[in-house]
Amino acid sequence: MEKTYKIEVDCANCAQKMEVAAKKTDGVADATVSFMTQKMKISFEDGVDEKAVMKKVLKACRKVEPDCEIEI
Repeated sequence: MEKTYKIEVDCANCAQKMEVAAKKTDGVADATVSFMTQKMKISFEDGVDEKAVMKKVLKACRKVEPDCEIEI
């Protein structure tokens, strides 16, 4: 399953770092973060609880940018 979320990211470099962090999160098959559109696209692994995974993704992204917000 693939979903798109609105994300607040300050620069293209941070967006790239958040994308890498999201891809390393358990339950995420693939992720892309676009600074230009302020969107994050997540492909989930089969059978995962997407809300639980997104909480982990948000935590990982906040390690990159502490004031990061993702509309879950």
